[in-house]
Amino acid sequence: MSNRKTILLVEDDPAIAMIIRETLVGECGHFASVASIAERNAWLADNRPDLVITDVVLPDGDGIDSLRIGADTPVIVLSAQNTLDTAVRATGIGSYDYLPKPFDLDELTASVRAALQRRAEPAAGTDPAHADSHGLVGRAPAMQAVYRTIARLASNDLAVLILGESGTGKEVVARAIHATGLRRAGPFVAINMAAIPRELIEAELFGHEKGAFTGAHSRNAGRFEQAAGGTLFLDEIGDMPLEAQTRLLRVLQSNEYSTVGGNQALRADVRVIAATHRDMRTLVADGRFREDLFYRLNVIPVTLPPLRDRRSDIAALVRHFVDAGRSSGLPDRQFAPAAMQWLERYDWPGNVRELGNVVQRLAVLSRDTVVTVRDVETVLHENGEGGGAAAPADLIARAVDDWAREQMASGAGDGDLYSQVEAIVEAALFRRILRDVRGNQLEAARRLGINRNTLRKRLGQLDIDPSQL
Repeated sequence: MSNRKTILLVEDDPAIAMIIRETLVGECGHFASVASIAERNAWLADNRPDLVITDVVLPDGDGIDSLRIGADTPVIVLSAQNTLDTAVRATGIGSYDYLPKPFDLDELTASVRAALQRRAEPAAGTDPAHADSHGLVGRAPAMQAVYRTIARLASNDLAVLILGESGTGKEVVARAIHATGLRRAGPFVAINMAAIPRELIEAELFGHEKGAFTGAHSRNAGRFEQAAGGTLFLDEIGDMPLEAQTRLLRVLQSNEYSTVGGNQALRADVRVIAATHRDMRTLVADGRFREDLFYRLNVIPVTLPPLRDRRSDIAALVRHFVDAGRSSGLPDRQFAPAAMQWLERYDWPGNVRELGNVVQRLAVLSRDTVVTVRDVETVLHENGEGGGAAAPADLIARAVDDWAREQMASGAGDGDLYSQVEAIVEAALFRRILRDVRGNQLEAARRLGINRNTLRKRLGQLDIDPSQL
């Protein structure tokens, strides 16, 4: 690669700009750095870069929407916004890559080297003015990889296989791929393979002619025909019977199919997106799923993280579901900090779907505008979902673990952590028991298994007044 290349960095944070300059200065012959759109435009008026690296939020506007540069100049977009909207808009200007902040310097360097070795890809065809989150919420690192993949799928019609546990939002992602892709003007048609009797799957997918089988009183269009010009979403593809897999494989290979009972070849004019919560490679190894069909579907895999692996997104998801419920007529709700912490520590075996259901029920059943921990516990247990929650002892252990990690990271309480935890746990325990026994210290001491005088002494040391509880 020639060292005469010119890189233009548009970044208003001096510290980040300095780090990027020090990292990349050896990758080019000339490195220019500006801090605003105005400075960028003035520089571009007299210079032609080989690569532009730009932040999105700049002091005088949006670094993506305002960028006007030749299609042959690659662009790497950096952003702390980290949403699907940003990823899609970055792709919409024909950017070479999108890196969410904080980014890895080695990844940035690799992206810069690759971008300087070839021309930028053509624009993805997405209209930035109409891009939005498409129902996807969250900025956790695991979701950033999903956003970047969706954005890169906007300029092609490749088959996609979405993998993830039940409730992680596979259909939401499929709809986002459709809405940001080349076929967004066409229909989005979904079919759940696990919900259709095996003897009816082919008729559902490919349609049937009148009289093709008992009960076929008229011609019916199948899902391939209904989705023509758009996207066909095959949910729970791992549950598809082997005999139907063979027919689907032939369609994907030839792009043609015929209805059940028909002999006219019809064109399969669809983008196929499949999804499953199953381990597809295990199904293939066990002979329950055709290997050749798996590779036909698994051109671009998208793996969705379970909610327990993106706990930092829970607060944003709760707000999203509260807002969605309010627009549907449900009362507005706020969540007490302790209630939100409880939600963030819950393991959510049903993932985002379960969280959405719980938030909607809380909106209806909570008596006050502020949801409490008791409200959350009550709703989960009344709906038979308490079993997925961590046991109380586990919650205590996690809370201590989180607290200790913060203390160690900050250097606070060095040499005194044990006494601090002891005081925190004792105070919480004493207050809880004393409330339950209405301040009766003799009964509280009995339940705690300690001497009454010991209880009195510790209450004084902890500055707890039973009469005020």
